[in-house]
Amino acid sequence: MAAKRRFQTIKGMHDLVDKAPAFAFVEEKAREVFSLFGYREVRTPVVEETELFVRGVGEGSEVVGKQMYSFDDKKGRSLTLRPEGTAPIARAYLQNNWASGPQPVKVFYMGPYFRYERPQEGRYRQFHQIGAELIGDPGPYSDVELLVMLLRFLEELGFEDLEVGLNSVGDVDCRERYSERLREFLEPYRDELGADSRRRLETNPLRILDTKTPRERELLEGAPRLRDVLGGPARDHFQVVRDELEQFGVDFEIDDRLVRGLDYYTRTVFEITSADLGAQNAILGGGRYDGLIAELGGPSVPGIGFAIGQDRLVDLVLKIPGASARLNAEAHRRQPVCVVPIGSSYRGHGMVLAQELRAAGVPAICEFDSLRPLKARLKQAARHRCRWIVLFGEDELVAGTVVLRDFTNSTQETISRDGFAATVKARISA
Repeated sequence: MAAKRRFQTIKGMHDLVDKAPAFAFVEEKAREVFSLFGYREVRTPVVEETELFVRGVGEGSEVVGKQMYSFDDKKGRSLTLRPEGTAPIARAYLQNNWASGPQPVKVFYMGPYFRYERPQEGRYRQFHQIGAELIGDPGPYSDVELLVMLLRFLEELGFEDLEVGLNSVGDVDCRERYSERLREFLEPYRDELGADSRRRLETNPLRILDTKTPRERELLEGAPRLRDVLGGPARDHFQVVRDELEQFGVDFEIDDRLVRGLDYYTRTVFEITSADLGAQNAILGGGRYDGLIAELGGPSVPGIGFAIGQDRLVDLVLKIPGASARLNAEAHRRQPVCVVPIGSSYRGHGMVLAQELRAAGVPAICEFDSLRPLKARLKQAARHRCRWIVLFGEDELVAGTVVLRDFTNSTQETISRDGFAATVKARISA
């Protein structure tokens, strides 16, 4: 009989095992910081109607054109695994009538997203994002507050020397004027553009500004600047953002090429980078999308938000000495205490001890296999990464004690059975 095939993860999708504590650390820090600014957590479905992303993200975008996981369900409806988080939040805003509540609406989210693209370090086909959206305030002060919150979050994770790349892509009429100017500028160089840029020259010239091709970047050095065609309202909005960021001591640089990758952006767009990260220094990006909800069939409601690629963020956090030290300390704090009953008749007592530890907030596991030698059971506890061991047998039962062993220091002590959980908790916290 042929051996059964062993299953593997799908290309570009992976198990989170060793990095799971780091993911939890980052998520907890996001919840802590974002809640300080009045944001609440929401969760949207992993699957949405395909049309939501076609209309929301833009039919000419790279995401919709090449990267979506779309399929027909049993009723023939076209569905898509969500490739980004903002369009689902906009849909939830309309469907759940958030407009009837206090404005602006401040929400954040985290979870898995899907794009069919070439897997590489920190970028996968199933990836994870942390994002936040502020919906219902058109003013520039919301832009500033969102950026201040983001910088606070990243600093709490241990990042230093953060810089904000800033630009304004204007309103719809600004972009139309600029697209025409950029198209006129690039038309004489059409034959020097790559296939993607030639296509974008017809469909969305702004996306060419995001090119990574050296020759195209060289050509763009002489291109007209988007900020030079901003209308009065967009120009005034952008000036307030710049002035207020300076008030808060935020380092930023105007980046005329910054347009972001999705079609729904308007006015303020931004990217946060760290000088410590070398060439691949971008941490996150976002911007304002004042026309998105109207595009999805709702009223004209302004919004601004951001998305962080959590997979890459975790990789970066693990390289930060301070953050790594805190993460390791947190991992040690969560290591379970292993209760090892000595003798098969004391397994029930072992379960009671483990439950008392858990009731005191101390993670605990119990080694029930009393048929194996004690040395082998202690070795098993070490494999579970347990620093602390509670030993309990006949002698301890008679004396009303337990033995607490510290693997790290190769020491042990006998402590009273009464209130032992509080004693163990104090030793762990010391």
